[in-house]
Amino acid sequence: MSQSFHAMWASLRPLGRSDASGGYRRYAWTGADADCRLWFRMQAEARRLDVETDRNGNQWAWLGDPAAGDAVVTGSHLDSVPDGGAFDGPLGVVSAFAALDELRARGASFKRPLAIVNFGDEEGARFGLACVGSRLTSGQLTKEKAYELRDADGISLPQAMEAAGYDPDAIGPDPERLARIGAFVELHVEQGRALDLSGDSVGIASAIWPHGRWRFDFRGEANHAGTTRLVDRHDPMLTYAETVLAARTEAALAGAVATFGKVAVEPNGVNAIPSLVRGWLDSRAADQATLDTVVTAIEKAARERADKDGVDLAVVRESFTPVVEFEHALRDEINRILGGSVPVLGTGAGHDAGILSASVPTAMLFVRNPTGVSHSPLEFAPEDDCVAGVLALADVLEGLACH
Repeated sequence: MSQSFHAMWASLRPLGRSDASGGYRRYAWTGADADCRLWFRMQAEARRLDVETDRNGNQWAWLGDPAAGDAVVTGSHLDSVPDGGAFDGPLGVVSAFAALDELRARGASFKRPLAIVNFGDEEGARFGLACVGSRLTSGQLTKEKAYELRDADGISLPQAMEAAGYDPDAIGPDPERLARIGAFVELHVEQGRALDLSGDSVGIASAIWPHGRWRFDFRGEANHAGTTRLVDRHDPMLTYAETVLAARTEAALAGAVATFGKVAVEPNGVNAIPSLVRGWLDSRAADQATLDTVVTAIEKAARERADKDGVDLAVVRESFTPVVEFEHALRDEINRILGGSVPVLGTGAGHDAGILSASVPTAMLFVRNPTGVSHSPLEFAPEDDCVAGVLALADVLEGLACH
């Protein structure tokens, strides 16, 4: 198993990697995405699995008859955030194949169909909406809304799919596919340090915090940076900067997190006062009431500052995911399979497992991340912990699909 893990990791690692940053740029429906999809197909075919791509661009590798139903599914995604790390997503896919290798080495006999999945466009790096593949499949994203998605160059989602050789007319809910699934277990590198602090290699997810993305459009007045008096300016950058600080303050007061991580400026000239600053807020909290409080306070602070600066403000909620409590029965069964002493922890990061939880029983395993760094080239999981994650996933799959 260890050899197969290392071989897969070595073959996947160069795909979509930027020489400039050392991070990954595996965006949906690009050449790097196509390379990752080919890698997935080759790994599946090497293991004599039946490979298919569903109407929403998700890849499935099947052992056994999918039509038999009550399948056990595992996997994750292969796309990345801009200049992201190597582990977020790919660790779950590589570990799924390695876990199958381990089970075959054990001589396991499967009583339920098993599938490994690569969900498309999980990170939302290109079109701004996370978990597009699983949202479409579960019906949480309509075809009409999906068609409205555009990347930074104005290319629509259907245009991008068509250019990559896929049929955008076919996208939409896939209840028949979801009805085949009896349980979905996603392994993921931990995006935080809870396991490092507890000294455990593997953990089980309890819940995903509610989270969302809001776009703040600050509209001011373009003017010359060298000749316009400060008192005569309607500078949206100033309003935006104050809002970033307010987000940090409100999140800290509430025990939540709030981040302005993306910004677009017009006309974006060094010697020009901007006419428009568009900033995207990502905020997450342990419960809905706290999240509402934080976002409301940030918007209030932004509007007060906008009034002072003579700037117009529009706020649009672009996406939202409510709190996800993973099914207790499946979570408890996984803990029992793993010996009953595995730590159970919540997370502020969204995942395909969270999207699917409304339709099928889902669970997550986390692998220790000693730095806690994620969405960065510095993201890391030690070799021993990766192997421990594969063995834990193999135990879980054996317990669910073979007994």
